[in-house]
Amino acid sequence: MSRRFRGFYPVVVDVETGGFNANTDALLEIAAVSLKFDEQGYLHLANRWHYHVEPFEGANIEQASIEFTGIDPFHPLRGAVSEKHALNEIFKGLKAEQKEAECQRCVLVGHNPGFDMGFVSAASERIKAKRNPFHPFTTFDTASLAGLALGQTVLAKACQTAGISFDNNQAHSALYDTEKTAELFCFIVNRWKKLGGWPLGD
Repeated sequence: MSRRFRGFYPVVVDVETGGFNANTDALLEIAAVSLKFDEQGYLHLANRWHYHVEPFEGANIEQASIEFTGIDPFHPLRGAVSEKHALNEIFKGLKAEQKEAECQRCVLVGHNPGFDMGFVSAASERIKAKRNPFHPFTTFDTASLAGLALGQTVLAKACQTAGISFDNNQAHSALYDTEKTAELFCFIVNRWKKLGGWPLGD
């Protein structure tokens, strides 16, 4: 992993939120999926973390956002945890895997990842995390990669083009979107390998 991605450990992340402003709007759900290579050098999904998150004190929640995601932030059966608990558990797991893979930093993989990165970074600052494992500005964008590899930039259409099943009724669940983004990223990396692009020829 370290050699393939220049010391980065790729982790696929998706968030569901109460709006578009990472500094003022609530983080409501977060999922992360780590990846691993098999013995043949093909990339696959590894471990998963998924949390429903309690809105931080004073968080803004836009009605249009929760209507879009279908999330009821205050539903008693939601099983939500604090931002601190969710991020600390994810960060702890990722740091252990990153170290085992002999990588220097995690790199966030996402579909248009600037949005997800913004909310993860803002929440990390709010909880005063000792060390956010993600590189502060480098990301891998599956929208750009899918545009190159598949001629599609919308997640559902890119997955369908790649032969990956996609259920629109399950979309906008952080875990489902993260898993599908991870499958898409693995497809593109593995396709590149099959075409002779990795390892690079002499």
